[in-house]
Amino acid sequence: MSDVRREIEAVWRIEGMRIVASLAKVTRDLALAEDVAQEALVEALSAWPRDGMPGNPGAWLTAVAKRRVIDVWRRRTALDDRYAGIAHELTDVVEAEWVPIADDMLRLVFTACHPSLSRESQVALTLRVVAGLTTEDIARMLLATVPAVQARITRAKKTLAAGGIPFETPDPSEWPGRLGAVLSVVYMVFTEGYAATSGERWVRPDLADEAIRLGRVVAGLLPREPEVLGLLALMDFQRARFAARETREGAPVLLGDQDRTRWDHSQIARATDELRRADAAAAAQGRGRGPYALQAAIAQCHAVAASVDETDWERIVVLYEMLGRVAPSPMVELNRAAAVSMAVGPAEALTIVDELDRLGALQGSHVLPSVRGELLARLGRKDAAWAELIRAAELSTNDVQRRVLRDKADALKGPE
Repeated sequence: MSDVRREIEAVWRIEGMRIVASLAKVTRDLALAEDVAQEALVEALSAWPRDGMPGNPGAWLTAVAKRRVIDVWRRRTALDDRYAGIAHELTDVVEAEWVPIADDMLRLVFTACHPSLSRESQVALTLRVVAGLTTEDIARMLLATVPAVQARITRAKKTLAAGGIPFETPDPSEWPGRLGAVLSVVYMVFTEGYAATSGERWVRPDLADEAIRLGRVVAGLLPREPEVLGLLALMDFQRARFAARETREGAPVLLGDQDRTRWDHSQIARATDELRRADAAAAAQGRGRGPYALQAAIAQCHAVAASVDETDWERIVVLYEMLGRVAPSPMVELNRAAAVSMAVGPAEALTIVDELDRLGALQGSHVLPSVRGELLARLGRKDAAWAELIRAAELSTNDVQRRVLRDKADALKGPE
């Protein structure tokens, strides 16, 4: 791949979703916004290697996409006054009217999470459009197959089109009904930044920071919603560790090996305050901790511990048990098993993991064989551990993660 093409792809990762968001805001037509944005990218792939990178790549792509919108409307046989007015707005780019959600990206998230769509379709569509993730990435994040995710996205677009539903910002009265899906999307974008599902990078700070930014905007809109504050605390606790999670060469550094002096303790303090505010808001409403606040409390246990050995693993096990009751999932059980292995021992944890394996949970994902391999290694069952770690490496789609798993497996074959 040429250096210019790499630069174009890097620009698109940052600017692509913003361009779609701004176009969808004006056109109220998601399919059109996606199409013209892709056309702008295609033109960049042709023009920039020949003419050089423009001084402001994002502005260049946006201008091309806007021209494509106007061209599309001019080609239509029945241009009405409304389209003509919007075309003028695109040319003039003057926005005088008040909108309830001023942030283009967050507006697009709320808009894509339309109540006419199933929760699964809302999340899949929004991750595809807003985060710019591939269907393969989304499938891995949702623990679904690629065809299933593709079908969800296609159905979502068809539902919006068939119903004549304008792609427009919901009124504030509609926000609560969309909030759950919106928070799911924001956290999944953060998760992709925290541990990329594919590619050559272990972490993607750009995605993580965009998710936190969106979380802060949501918190500004809904300052007394406990789960918004809980999610913000969770992301800040996890983001605080980024500097210690990679070597300079980009290799991952696992929790037990991280230099905790490199953690961002000001961000940990901010997360601690956000979790306190989440708990206070929940108490004022007669509610307990929700899924994000519980996960934030788990992250706090790690953030305040001086070392892995000094971590309050018993408390983490209890928190995972609570989380399993509030939001049960195979991943919660797998994480609980990891905590049990530290609090009680690997044999007890292996029983939990084996039951998940027997039920066929997390099939196609590297995470279960990865954890199982670690537990078997701690129990001295090296051959079985090696086989599980190799299986995990084969299932992993992230190049860095794959190398780490193979290195762990190779270490088990070393001298006794």
